[in-house]
Amino acid sequence: MRVVRFRDSNAQIQHGKDLGDGTAELLDADPLAVFPDRPGVTGAVVEVAQRLAPVCPSNILCIGMNYKAHVAEMGGQLPERPVLFMKPTGSVQHPGGPIRIPKCEHGGPETDQEAELAVVIGQAARDVAVENALDYVLGYTCANDVSARWWQKQGSGGQFIRGKGFDTFCPLGPVLVTHGNKDDEISDPQSLRVRGYLDGQCLQDGNTSDMIFSVAELIAFLSQDTTLLPGTVILTGTPPGVGWAREPKQLLRAGMESVVEIEGIGRLVNPVE
Repeated sequence: MRVVRFRDSNAQIQHGKDLGDGTAELLDADPLAVFPDRPGVTGAVVEVAQRLAPVCPSNILCIGMNYKAHVAEMGGQLPERPVLFMKPTGSVQHPGGPIRIPKCEHGGPETDQEAELAVVIGQAARDVAVENALDYVLGYTCANDVSARWWQKQGSGGQFIRGKGFDTFCPLGPVLVTHGNKDDEISDPQSLRVRGYLDGQCLQDGNTSDMIFSVAELIAFLSQDTTLLPGTVILTGTPPGVGWAREPKQLLRAGMESVVEIEGIGRLVNPVE
């Protein structure tokens, strides 16, 4: 199911089955509230006045250096275990909402985009085995791991969270595609094309098959002696082509448009301010 979380014409927050024409068929429950069951459709079709991030995350866990080709372009070595950092939940931005360049940007343009597959956990997961890890997945959406590179690399004592955690630095959307085997679901998260565009130019073009650690392996790793709460969002890393690795660098500036596109999910579009 392609689930959209949105405000209707009365500014009420609703969940619906996205119909692809600016409307949605209302669901009878928040999919997260009834997982692992599927919500029912009510038959009522309403206008989507404003798309919202498809989930309000309980936590945002992020994986760095998880595509072989991205590690190569950054001149690194393949990690032995997942590289983990976090984003504050306050960094979430809605589809169509602006990515805001921080006023404290250091020494010139440094803000970059990273196109990523995001995984949403549907029920509490602890000490999960790889072979059944995907049973805990509610669904998938597009994410933009926006990054202020100086703050990421030099400004925070070696910790990523500051450079990754400014307001608006985690756009999510436009829909949540549920995990499963139906035509409108995703059964295999390791076979999806991921692309990132800046002002219409495709900078990133990769496939989740290039991941070093699969979605199932990430869930198993992250849940070791640690409870992943329902609504936990996992950003799974970015493919090659980031603006910081290019010569000359291609970074976000006011007036640009940043787009993440993932096969089977759609396009997450955000202007830059």
